[in-house]
Amino acid sequence: MTTTTHPTTRTDDNPTLASWRQHAEPFTAVVVAVTDWDAASPCEGWTATDVVDHVVQTERDFVEGCGLALPVTAEGSPSHRWAAHETAVAALLADPAVGDQAFDGHFGPTTVGATLTRFYGFDLLVHRWDIARSQGRDEVLTDTELDEIDAAVDGFGEHAYAPGIFARPVEVPEGADRRARVLARTGRRA
Repeated sequence: MTTTTHPTTRTDDNPTLASWRQHAEPFTAVVVAVTDWDAASPCEGWTATDVVDHVVQTERDFVEGCGLALPVTAEGSPSHRWAAHETAVAALLADPAVGDQAFDGHFGPTTVGATLTRFYGFDLLVHRWDIARSQGRDEVLTDTELDEIDAAVDGFGEHAYAPGIFARPVEVPEGADRRARVLARTGRRA
């Protein structure tokens, strides 16, 4: 399986779709490289499969909760389920009216597109790292991605540590690199 691409839709005319792809394509690259779906992830009690299923299901729940239809969840491997899901979400976001659809979110008025690209985009960043670590790989997160994770955790405040979200921050050794410090805020040890 290769990284999902969508050559027929121009993203320069649709910043929401461009942002979605900016987050989804690196996630896809990590997912298609998985060789052991039963490997433990840094998310306590979750395998690599569980992480992908969580990502797909929470995004589906959000999209469907906004009254938008997605195809029935695909069968097959976790990478196949992710690819089918990502293609369906990208197809929805190809219509700017979908991305601009307003609703009252947990943190106030927002849009479907902003939530998919900010909150769920953030989710794709940290879970991309989780899946790579489950395979014994060290996933690189860019400075821009680390800025995004930092800003999201700042925005969540104490809600970030509610049950089922993140573990409490972990300590990092003095002199730890930025990635280790940022991921530590989400309860992860880099």
